[in-house]
Amino acid sequence: MAWSLRRLLLTGILLPVVLLIALNAWSLYQQTLASLHTAYDRTLLASAKSISEEIDVQGFDENAHLRAIVPYSALEIFEADNQSRMFYRVSNLDGELISGFEELPMWRGKIPPRPPYAALVDFYDDHFRGRPVRVAVLLQPVASFNGRGMAVIQVAETLELRETLALQILRDTLIRQALLVLVVALIVVIVVQRATRPIRQLSHDVRERAQGDLSPLSAPEAPREMQPLLDATNQTMDRLRLLLSNQKRFVRDASHQLRTPLAVLKAQVQSAQRGDIPPMQALDEINTTVDRATRVANQMLALAKVEQLRQEDRSASTPAVVCLLDEVVRDVALELSPLIAEHDMDFAIETQACPTAAHEWMLRELTRNLLHNAIRHTPQGGRLQIDVRAQDQQARLSIIDSGSGIDNELAQRLFQPFSAGNARSGSGLGLAICQEIAQTLGGHIELRNLHTVEGDVAGLQALVQLPLAPSPDDSGTIEP
Repeated sequence: MAWSLRRLLLTGILLPVVLLIALNAWSLYQQTLASLHTAYDRTLLASAKSISEEIDVQGFDENAHLRAIVPYSALEIFEADNQSRMFYRVSNLDGELISGFEELPMWRGKIPPRPPYAALVDFYDDHFRGRPVRVAVLLQPVASFNGRGMAVIQVAETLELRETLALQILRDTLIRQALLVLVVALIVVIVVQRATRPIRQLSHDVRERAQGDLSPLSAPEAPREMQPLLDATNQTMDRLRLLLSNQKRFVRDASHQLRTPLAVLKAQVQSAQRGDIPPMQALDEINTTVDRATRVANQMLALAKVEQLRQEDRSASTPAVVCLLDEVVRDVALELSPLIAEHDMDFAIETQACPTAAHEWMLRELTRNLLHNAIRHTPQGGRLQIDVRAQDQQARLSIIDSGSGIDNELAQRLFQPFSAGNARSGSGLGLAICQEIAQTLGGHIELRNLHTVEGDVAGLQALVQLPLAPSPDDSGTIEP
């Protein structure tokens, strides 16, 4: 399930904040307890020192006998309120009870090397009567004119007051932190709502568009981070618009160009059925019409295929293999050699190795259309010359015929589809296919009239220039 941007930001921001607050609250609670222990331990020490003042001794050292008269009221002044209770025990070093609560466990620890106060005192946590207590132990030397000894004074206090104060501080802190979380959440919601407003507006505009509307999207208020997405979307819309435009044009042109030969073919069949012309003549005419319709259909399919390849994203498409243009040109010339021989042409071909990054069928289609046009427009017994060479990092294909050339006005529109110089001799798609192939391969094509010394037209040159492919060692295998 896809998360909304608002939910993602709230979770991504508030979850770490809540975890940090929880960790901070636990740390604060521990620090508060430690601070309260430090503060109230001083009170325990004061209580122990107050008790030490009520101790008397008879005898010296091992023979010392301690005596203490400590009323419990002496501890009441140290009880902060009725929440906590204090207990005490006075004994000698051997653990013999002198005064106080006998069930209070005897201290068995050691005085730390560096006591927190200027006294032989130790603090520790214990349990007394099933309740946790904090205990202060004071080793108090007792001396008088009648003796000298060491008293062990233990004062224990229950933890209700300390824990109550710590929880109160923690509660106040959590309330403030909760208010902070609410403020952060409110700010995130407002910021996200404002930041996603252009996205929602753009979504609404796209939904409200008319069917087939592929015009570029416009979102001037969108943040800069959305611009790459908008640019990519508009580029996709452009490609779709071009693809649909080419598709519509193909359907329109196909219906237009095939309607006439199909109508002629139907009329010829009906004429043959009625017996208006001899059967062989009717078959010859039908065959000619079918050939023309087939040639138009094949050329239109080739043009559509080239246009489709041209519109494809080169970064996403498979790179073209490297083909040798010179070998393709020789193969096509060999295929059309019967036509050349039929016209009794003075034919010459000269080639050099020219590796080109292109699909072989594109080079064949390009060469076949140009060579077929040259043969068709060259008079009987005329001259036809093909030259393929590498020059200035370009593969140059030159086809020169000795026809009547073209006038300047016709040259401007010959590369447009269905703009044939002679409607009876072609469909007007051959040169359009050649131009599409050349542009798709990153090259260009041009037609030049050749002139004699006197200035008369001596023929036509079709010149194609395509980028040379890298060497085979760098680009992979060369397709023959």
